Amino acid sequence: MKMNSRMIMRIAAVVILVVAFGLQWWGRQHRAGDADTHGDATSAPASASTVSTKPVGKPAPPKTLKMGKLTLTACELKRPHSAATVAAFCAKFPVPENRADPESRSINLKLAILKSDSAVPAQDLVVYLAGGPGQSAIQTYPDLAPAFAPLRKHHDVLLLDQRGTGDSHPLKCPALEKLLKNQGDTAQPSIEQRVQWVGQCAQEVGKTADPRYYATSDAIADLEAVREALGAPKLDLVGVSYGTRVAQQYAAAHPDAVRSIVLDGVVPNSLVLGETFATTLQHSLKLQAQACDKAPACKQAFGDWYATLHQLYAKLKAGQPQQVTFEDPYSYKPVSKALTADTLAGVVRLFSYSEVTAALLPLAVNEAAHGNYAPLMGQAQLLTGDLSESIEGGMQMSVICTEDASLLTPRPQDEDLLLGDELIKAFIAECKVWPHGAMPKDFHAPFKSSIPTLLVSGERDPVTPPAFADEVMKGLSNARSLVVKGLGHAEAINAGCMPDVLDDFVANLQPKQLKTQCLDRIGPIPAFVNFNGAAP
Repeated sequence: MKMNSRMIMRIAAVVILVVAFGLQWWGRQHRAGDADTHGDATSAPASASTVSTKPVGKPAPPKTLKMGKLTLTACELKRPHSAATVAAFCAKFPVPENRADPESRSINLKLAILKSDSAVPAQDLVVYLAGGPGQSAIQTYPDLAPAFAPLRKHHDVLLLDQRGTGDSHPLKCPALEKLLKNQGDTAQPSIEQRVQWVGQCAQEVGKTADPRYYATSDAIADLEAVREALGAPKLDLVGVSYGTRVAQQYAAAHPDAVRSIVLDGVVPNSLVLGETFATTLQHSLKLQAQACDKAPACKQAFGDWYATLHQLYAKLKAGQPQQVTFEDPYSYKPVSKALTADTLAGVVRLFSYSEVTAALLPLAVNEAAHGNYAPLMGQAQLLTGDLSESIEGGMQMSVICTEDASLLTPRPQDEDLLLGDELIKAFIAECKVWPHGAMPKDFHAPFKSSIPTLLVSGERDPVTPPAFADEVMKGLSNARSLVVKGLGHAEAINAGCMPDVLDDFVANLQPKQLKTQCLDRIGPIPAFVNFNGAAP
């Protein structure tokens, strides 16, 4: 995003889930001997031609799985910078890049099926729709695996890397990234510099892809094609952040294919991505500040840290960038980076995404205000490093430029807010040089549906606050919105007993009858008053 040049390297600004796999399908598959539904990709595969003299134990896992017209191979899903892995069955699925021209360039989509713990899974298929835009469903799933654990007792789960992400023809700019890496971080780039980099990336991406065909409507057509290839099961959609837009758009286009919808970090169809970033962050910061005011230890340690933050921002805006040397959290080597007012705003925004880092924010701001910028910059390095590697900026540009940029206008009323309106100006300018398609008719019309839907939000979400879920609720006749206290963006789905609530919802489709009292026991992590924790 605009926060630092490493994210710019990805040419992005951040913002920012079954008709018949039941008994009949299971029986067919086992008669055919293609797969064992208890497969574990991490164990040794069976050999059908080998007669074993060893004692009979647990059946060896299968090498392949046949679902509908597709044959999938055992694989293991990994996430960068994480030891977490998940056993699955994977396949490549070819689709035309330009869906209006079947003879156009063919691109491969990567999909994975996570088998249920049950020998007789439910007929419906759970589908996880990742956020971003630009995140890989397969790469980000291990972090959300706890949320799906109860669902997997009865359901298979489909992960499909949206075109332009992960291993689905990602829109990458390796040459530009290498150039910028060698250039190093100096100061916050100007909009003009950002536009130049976006143009360079567009030229590089254009050698292997046409960015005009990597928007949400293309992803919806891909998902429907995969669903039909898998035997046309009904889907239980689980969308996170931008994935909630995909879920609503897919359900609007293919209502008969959807059995239920879960939305976490809700993006209303009417929302123009980027337009509200400054105001929603400010709202989140005020909630964090109010929580500190009510906590004696925090209040005593930092006073009005919200005011301190803005004083620090004003100081940086008025002066020269602060060159900060700190220990890189990945390499443990000293690194030097420039801290500007805009960098500070971006770092604060990233801190606010999670309740864990939000709990560190008053302390980090206080340290910075006293001249110690290392805690702020070190944590920012960790956050932006993970983010830049998990989001394909080119795909993000295709989505925003196609679906949002034409509706963005400068917002002078945001100039005094921490994020200001620079991001909006940057989106508008960058989309003038990024090839993109036309926004589909009625794309931003409110989602209206009677499909059972559960919406979940974090109380302090700096991007998609609970008010956004309230707006979507207006068009839904069989839905319920839940808010989890103290949480940030798209982390409610994994919190406390929420995975069991999701399982109950998908099993019974009675959102208004859900028992959610257990969610009341979830609350924010108290703000750290020193580096040992929340206690003095």
